[in-house]
Amino acid sequence: MTLHAFMQGAGKSAIRKISVLLVFIFALSACDRGTPLLLVKAAAAGVPSLAPFFDERSGLGRDAEGVRPQAVHGSLQQGDTPGLYGGTPGLYGGTRQPTVCDVKRLKAFLTDPANRRKAQAWADAVGIDTAGIPGYLDRLTPVLLRHDTLVVNHDYRRGKATPFNSLLQTGIAVLVDERGVPAVKCSCGNPLRRFTGDTNRISVKFEGSNKKWHGYRRSTVVAVRPAPRDMAHLALVDVRDPGRGIDRPVGTTGAQDRTFDAAGRRAVPDVTGTTFAEASRQLAAKGLAAGYAGTERPPDDARVTASDPPAGTALGFGAYVTLSATGGTPGSTSGPPVGPSGGTSSGPATGPSSGTSGSPPGGTSNGTSGGPSKGTSSGPSSGTSSTAGTPSGGSATPPSSPASQPSTTPPASPSSATSSHPPGGGTGTSSSGTASGPPAGSSPPVTASSRAPVTSSAPPPSSDPVTSGAPATSEPASSGPASVAIT
Repeated sequence: MTLHAFMQGAGKSAIRKISVLLVFIFALSACDRGTPLLLVKAAAAGVPSLAPFFDERSGLGRDAEGVRPQAVHGSLQQGDTPGLYGGTPGLYGGTRQPTVCDVKRLKAFLTDPANRRKAQAWADAVGIDTAGIPGYLDRLTPVLLRHDTLVVNHDYRRGKATPFNSLLQTGIAVLVDERGVPAVKCSCGNPLRRFTGDTNRISVKFEGSNKKWHGYRRSTVVAVRPAPRDMAHLALVDVRDPGRGIDRPVGTTGAQDRTFDAAGRRAVPDVTGTTFAEASRQLAAKGLAAGYAGTERPPDDARVTASDPPAGTALGFGAYVTLSATGGTPGSTSGPPVGPSGGTSSGPATGPSSGTSGSPPGGTSNGTSGGPSKGTSSGPSSGTSSTAGTPSGGSATPPSSPASQPSTTPPASPSSATSSHPPGGGTGTSSSGTASGPPAGSSPPVTASSRAPVTSSAPPPSSDPVTSGAPATSEPASSGPASVAIT
């Protein structure tokens, strides 16, 4: 009765406004409920692809089964995060052991005139022409995944590369590019592109032999965004012996590996007040990984208000430090745009792409290590798994030629605790455009490219005691490569 009286008393105009408002609210609710999750196909370690580019029985590559995924703090990780990838010393080249990724065999297959059509589809998928395949492969580095990793995978169907979102299991062997982004699935030669979707809205489909693997958790799923600059070295963790680290020059297959002690400790630097990107760089210089709470990675220019654990805490190599940050511009990045799998781009892509992304500022840096690296193995932290849109055309150009690959100075001196420590002289830039000065007695690496490389996960710090004091001072970056000292 009261409602009836109210409706009679209210004007027709008011009633129409209320009706429109209710319809709008209901429509929004229905839209939110109906937003679909992105379908992602699971790919288990050791399971053959259904439509591979390369016959998996030919011994192109081999996954490491039984590797346990590492916990992460933040599902979006940068390609130069310390301990993001793993390996096994001597497993890739120069030994009688089965190869994890035979780059020479893949190159021979894709350059064989009999495989011209397949090579064209492969090149289209990564945004290069067929003539650029050898040089592109020469700049890739074999590693083992230490996390269940989201990528844009490709099947070979009807003469074309067919892209699809995929979750690769921990232990799968991949080739990564100079920015640390997965570029090839080793066992089948399938080209990979970076996953650019929302890592928090995915629906993983386990089917056939790719049944849900033991230890799968959404909290261990990551997507990799490119490092801010090309890297000279990758600091890996031995998947069979987490107390041992592996320094691998980018573009090599294992013959030049140097091991370092990853069982010691290093102190968390004081990064309060710096930007999230700069804090990430300083942590990486110590051999630590930057993590974040929640589902969204803070903007690169957000200001860090606290770290967990706090400054001065001793952690192992690759351990996560969760950063709390405030402010910043969503999606803020700096540096040149990235190409198909993390490289610099300047032209249209010729094939399917998962999208392009600007290079984030202030990536990790690397420097000389005065002694064995210290720290326990602890993979990069990440948040929950995510969803992403299907790959769409982006802009990219063929990666630079092999001539642009930097040559680094030799290691400072063999480690007393291990066979050797990671080479020094890595380079890096901060989000503010400054670079740490080189350690005494060291010289920056010589490069043949105007883009100075940085090391992916910063070789372990020196054997000198690490304090929790303020970050190392920096000087304005010059036009040439910068050397960053690890303290």
